[in-house]
Amino acid sequence: MGLEILAGRMVAPAFGSSVYTWGSIIGVFLAALSLGYALGGRYAATHASNQALAILSAVAAVSVAAVAVGGDVVITWFDTLNLVEPRYAAILPVTLLFGPMTFLLGVISPFAAEQSAAESHGSASGRVYAVGTIGSIVGAFGATFLLIPAFPVGEVALLLALPLIVVAVLVGDTEPPTVAAVGLAIVAVGFAGSLVVAGPPMTGDTIYETQTAYSDLEVRQDEGVRTMYIGGVPQSATYVDGREGYVFDYAPYMHLPMLLTDDVDRVLFIGGGGFTGPQRYVEEYPNVTVDAVEIDPQVVDTAERYFGLQESDRLQVHVADGREFLQSTDRTYDVIILDAFQADQVPFHLTTREFVELTRSKLDEDGVLMANIISARSGEGSAFYRAMIKTVDTTYPHLYTFPTADTPNLQNIELVATKHADFTQADLQRLNDRRDIGLDLSEEIERYRRAETVPTGDVPILTDDYAPVDSLLDEQVDKPYVITGWNGTTATG
Repeated sequence: MGLEILAGRMVAPAFGSSVYTWGSIIGVFLAALSLGYALGGRYAATHASNQALAILSAVAAVSVAAVAVGGDVVITWFDTLNLVEPRYAAILPVTLLFGPMTFLLGVISPFAAEQSAAESHGSASGRVYAVGTIGSIVGAFGATFLLIPAFPVGEVALLLALPLIVVAVLVGDTEPPTVAAVGLAIVAVGFAGSLVVAGPPMTGDTIYETQTAYSDLEVRQDEGVRTMYIGGVPQSATYVDGREGYVFDYAPYMHLPMLLTDDVDRVLFIGGGGFTGPQRYVEEYPNVTVDAVEIDPQVVDTAERYFGLQESDRLQVHVADGREFLQSTDRTYDVIILDAFQADQVPFHLTTREFVELTRSKLDEDGVLMANIISARSGEGSAFYRAMIKTVDTTYPHLYTFPTADTPNLQNIELVATKHADFTQADLQRLNDRRDIGLDLSEEIERYRRAETVPTGDVPILTDDYAPVDSLLDEQVDKPYVITGWNGTTATG
């Protein structure tokens, strides 16, 4: 189980963490284990021995060490090949990397049962599978809560290889084949450790990188711009050379709610990243108090170290899941801004009708909901955007959308919903001329689209019971995500 969780973490940057990815991982592991059980059971009576167990464990440890060193290269290579439909793409690299070792672990179980001192085959099998299940429990909890949050994935793989070497040493004998296999395993894991710990040379613009409990996190700096990448996707950016303004052109859209409601006192941001949005609200609007919710504590720490995040009486940071926070708080807000992502995807439980209804219940009567999503604005790649419109429209009577780039590619699109007041594009331009909110939003308002002009007949309403976000996002796989900003157009993913 520890290896299975590790596999999910390794392939996520290239293939995402969708239900398809996890289904591929679980399926490959189960298939390899089943094959190992079948073949091991067939030959256990004639070939099982302590020497065989030691050699199998040693070879499995070597295969784990190989994954630690070469896993990223293999995954990247498969990601560039585009051999199969995207939803199936993770199957091949997972099979190549984790299939052999999982097969060997499957063979070990019936061999161990055959060598057991139990009085019957039933007792022997029960004992072996009980011990194996306990090991899986320890591996699952250990990898999830201890290893992956604390170490890079390569080092986690090596740590998971160590128990296999210990087993090989404990059950093995002093015969040359056993000694050779165990010695090879020790040398291989040690050599892999030296490569993994040394790591590849850090690129000149990378100033910090780590693995968190939720994703890989990196901070890069280039030409006076510092950017936070989560899951390989830029999430926040700020100038560090004294320049003013926003790095990315979509960022000013978060001020649109200030045109749509009066007397804004309290604002909630769900999703922190570098916290540039919450900090700018505090700077621009002296009467506003901001709550910012971020699920990953290491993202908060990184924002404090590299993006100037400082809590105060007017900016309070909460480490929590955004939906759970909203359910538990007794506060109401004038504005709620949803800006939470796993890589380039909004977590599905923050997209459903039930969640949208929850946001409405936590908004004041003239409150405004704003959601930042990544999608194409029409045609292929727009299904998620259109499903979000259809879902939000079930709860809010007035909904507007603001695509942020003149491109058919994936881009940031802002959804803005109001509980009562209805605004035309001309209304917004008049409000922009009349109200001083710290910046001119004339260009942003030019991208105004009423939600009812967007076709939604072929997409579902997203609910807690049925939210096929992964299917809707299928058509976005391998499409470039375009961000327009300080250096022209940046495309990733």
